[in-house]
Amino acid sequence: MAEYLSIHWLDITTTILGIAYIVLEYRASILLWIIGIVMPAMDIYLYWSHGLYGDAGMAVYYTVAAIYGYAIWKFGRKSKGKDESEMPITHFPKRLILKTTAVFFLAWGATYYVLKEYTGSTVPVLDAFTNAMSFVGLWALARKYVEQWVFWIAVDAISCYLYIIKGIPFKAGLYGMYVVIAVMGYMKWKRMAIKE
Repeated sequence: MAEYLSIHWLDITTTILGIAYIVLEYRASILLWIIGIVMPAMDIYLYWSHGLYGDAGMAVYYTVAAIYGYAIWKFGRKSKGKDESEMPITHFPKRLILKTTAVFFLAWGATYYVLKEYTGSTVPVLDAFTNAMSFVGLWALARKYVEQWVFWIAVDAISCYLYIIKGIPFKAGLYGMYVVIAVMGYMKWKRMAIKE
């Protein structure tokens, strides 16, 4: 047992942090961003050591983006007014669909190319997909769009599969749980959303 724990301690630790993160995200708590800085910083080594180079790179992005997300949630506003209230949860604007889709496909293609040409990744298509989808998903979360949960449902389901085949069992279980919570989060945020 001690040997098993010594092998999987980082996986276990980041899984516990991940549970706290998703609970805080579900509650729309700004504290999610604090864990969002610490957890991916630890994930960089975890993923790299298991050959998930795209996810390791994405963990660097998550760490930096969590700082951005915290600042947006703390100081950002969606309206031009001087209202000091918290930034509201809203729906994804239709005017951003085409741009976001284009960014997703560019990020997917670029990440796939880097993984294929410069790493030994054995799952470059799926690894690149989850990275690109996470890129736009994290941005949508920072903007408090209800539909950010849809991005995470796709990312979480594919990541669960990847972590199973790469031998990261606790993280796989976490991402399986994330799928369920993301569906519940979508329904909750949809009820909380205001119309713009």
